[in-house]
Amino acid sequence: MDYLTDIWENLLSVFRLMEPIDYIDILLLAWLIYKGIKIFRETRAMQLVKGILLIAVLFFLVNQFELKAMRVIIDTFLNVGIVAILIVFQPELRRVLEKVGHTKVKGIARNFDTSDTFYTETQNCIDAVCAACEQLSLTATGALIVFERETKLGEQIDTGTLLNATPSPEMFGNIFFPNTPLHDGAVIIRDNRIYAAGCFLPKPQKEELISKALGSRHRAAIGISEVSDAVTVVVSEETGTISVSENGNLTRFYNKESLHKLLEERLLPEKAEPKKSRHKKEKKASLPDVEEGGADR
Repeated sequence: MDYLTDIWENLLSVFRLMEPIDYIDILLLAWLIYKGIKIFRETRAMQLVKGILLIAVLFFLVNQFELKAMRVIIDTFLNVGIVAILIVFQPELRRVLEKVGHTKVKGIARNFDTSDTFYTETQNCIDAVCAACEQLSLTATGALIVFERETKLGEQIDTGTLLNATPSPEMFGNIFFPNTPLHDGAVIIRDNRIYAAGCFLPKPQKEELISKALGSRHRAAIGISEVSDAVTVVVSEETGTISVSENGNLTRFYNKESLHKLLEERLLPEKAEPKKSRHKKEKKASLPDVEEGGADR
């Protein structure tokens, strides 16, 4: 009982000596630990964290009881362990850094441009994509269209073919026509132009949690949305269903009007939003509910 009383008095003395900045310091540290656990959770890197904690406990016990043989082994491991960890867990560490640097900023790569010209170009691009998706949906032609925003997609662009073409329903129809050279990959739109086609996108981090009914296009759309702020439109080649992926989530069952409304909200700059277009006169369609890895059938 006296032991517990001493612990309580020591804690009180510590709190009495703390200043406001110390509380802020503790809260910041707690927040960083929480975010770190949230990022590492359910990934292979979580095993890395558990291993580091185990080694730390083992190192403490070895020093406490002066176990010489174990200390030699641990010291040897620590000399090469950091380099080995960086090599073995390079993909996981890279994803963590990408997620930390991922910012959810509205607008595509040129969203700081609020000029009338940029607004018109964005509207025309959205019109072309929505019209193309409607046609591709009717014929159940698979399509994968990625809108690049703040996060640059140069790594994915390098895997495809550069086009730098003006978006149009006819252009999208030619690209995604079955058995053509570029129909299997993704189209990446940069600065309101079809910048590249036939691009390969990364797999999702938690692929085993995604419904098996979803095909490779939907998985690729989820994967690119996990490592960037891109907005990706998918047309299913089995059902013709139009889906949109962003921030690791997949929403489905769009039509031309609801897709147009969503793309306007995500891609148009703040200054341009109040402006009216012919689509504003149409009856507003409600957006689908969010589903992460929902079924495609």
